[in-house]
Amino acid sequence: FYFSSRSRMAFLHLFIINKSGGLIHNTRLSDRAPVISTNEFLRIGSTFHSLHAIASEASPVVRPPPPSAALQPSQGASGRPLRRLPKDGIDFIDGGSVHLRCLQTPTGIKFVLTSEADAPNAEAALRDIYVLYSDYALKNPF
Repeated sequence: FYFSSRSRMAFLHLFIINKSGGLIHNTRLSDRAPVISTNEFLRIGSTFHSLHAIASEASPVVRPPPPSAALQPSQGASGRPLRRLPKDGIDFIDGGSVHLRCLQTPTGIKFVLTSEADAPNAEAALRDIYVLYSDYALKNPF
């Protein structure tokens, strides 16, 4: 992804983390982003995954069910839920001059984007990145 360094918005880094906490991809998106070594990227990815999992367990908010779940019965014969819906983890961290935004997919992959505080539409950029990633993965699964 190329983002113009002349624009006011600056996306700094993109991390893609799999559902077990492994770093799938990382990239520096701007010249203004700090240079991070490979080991630091791996450490940041696994640390964020762990913090996301802890926040997910501590969160009292349950994500709404997907639209397809509305067609299925929500309780079994015993009256208990048929499946446990995932809770929210970390979606956004405001670090003053730097923001971190996370998009977790239904398959557990996390797309993490760091940006400068004045960068608009980071959430929309993450959704676009997810669509491109999904398109690529479906066309080339190996």
